[in-house]
Amino acid sequence: MEQFPIQNQWIIWLAVLWTIPWKGVALWKAAKNNHKWWFVALLVINTLGILEILYIFVFSKRKTLSQQPLSQ
Repeated sequence: MEQFPIQNQWIIWLAVLWTIPWKGVALWKAAKNNHKWWFVALLVINTLGILEILYIFVFSKRKTLSQQPLSQ
């Protein structure tokens, strides 16, 4: 089992090259949208880009004016 990382370094490099751009964009959007808890979660949890992709395409959408409640 200790030979696996040495023999299959290309898998590790592929995972790193896949994850870094997604994580960068997701962290940037979380910081821009002032989503502090999302920023921390995205920074700490490594899911090979799955959580980052979900955040970018599902959770980071800003509410438009028609979706925001009117303050009276």
